[in-house]
Amino acid sequence: MARTNVLAPSAELREELRRRGGASAQRCFQCATCSAVCNLAPDGQPFPRRQMLMAQLGLIESLAADPAVWLCHNCNDCTVRCPRDARPGDILQAVRSIVIERLAMPHWFGSIVAHARSTWPLLIGLPLAFWVVLLGVTGHLTMPARVANYGQVVPHVLIYAVFIPVSLWVLCAAWMSGVRFWHLLGSAGPPRRGSFIGATFSTLGEIASHRRFALCEAAHPRRWGHFFLMWGFIGAAVTSGLLVIALYGFHMEMPLPLDHPFKILGNLSAVFLLTGGTMLSFQRIRGGDATGQTTAFDSFFLGVVVLVAVSGALVEIGRFFFSGEVAGWLYIMHLTGILTLFVTFPYSKFAHMVYRTEAMIHQKMTEEG
Repeated sequence: MARTNVLAPSAELREELRRRGGASAQRCFQCATCSAVCNLAPDGQPFPRRQMLMAQLGLIESLAADPAVWLCHNCNDCTVRCPRDARPGDILQAVRSIVIERLAMPHWFGSIVAHARSTWPLLIGLPLAFWVVLLGVTGHLTMPARVANYGQVVPHVLIYAVFIPVSLWVLCAAWMSGVRFWHLLGSAGPPRRGSFIGATFSTLGEIASHRRFALCEAAHPRRWGHFFLMWGFIGAAVTSGLLVIALYGFHMEMPLPLDHPFKILGNLSAVFLLTGGTMLSFQRIRGGDATGQTTAFDSFFLGVVVLVAVSGALVEIGRFFFSGEVAGWLYIMHLTGILTLFVTFPYSKFAHMVYRTEAMIHQKMTEEG
């Protein structure tokens, strides 16, 4: 007997899309203008017309296993040309946030981040309260008259005691969610037959240059905002690793002089973060169809990124120009932003790094096959 595929529409998804700014999906009458104008859609599997239909029907399981949801870079070429103002770019953006929440491990934490419109005070306030309590309990809440080294404010041992277990937990959560998504991608559509290693290197090359963003027309300026932001984070991560090696491997005295290569890399990374965060913030404030709808999910992530970048810059100059009290509390706010960014990594827009990378690798492997 032939196998019958059963569609399971979900009214819950339609309501969730509406709540996240995707109510316009019901305006779509399947003219396929969006798929025709998308420069990122593969010729053999154009999007987002089919994904709009699935969103209208509430087919969340099908959308969660569809790589096209993540191959979309929110260029909004489809949105600016849609004759019905169905806003396909906004719909796929909303679907991505729903998929992140559904794949989250643990799920309850994903729900907290997904509802950032109401939970953002908790997501910022709890890390801040944590640092204040930790410093108070360990007797480090009194600020020095002048900060020469931020180890005077928060000893390195406390930073390691917090960020090492948090990093391990976040990596485990991201790994488990990523594995679930990889299996979902393989459960539908053409099988993967190409080289995983080859597809991975090719994908990383595209991500490093943001080559696909260059194909966007309406939202082309977003390429450089994302580019600077990504390389700012990479540079900051590399700098942190180098500083640990310098401190414990070579016993260098901290802080390093401003002309030291590690210091230059760190400051350059901060400039990239500030530049990228500022560019994306202005684009969001400006709004319009080319930018797409700004949701609390987007604003929370971008706000935390700006908090980390701005507080980091102020901390750097604080040693020279601010009192110990001001510089010390700025450093605590900086650590608060970093901790929030770390903890929410698998559940915020930061998770795009995982899911979009997997979707691009999957696409290349199916095409090679």
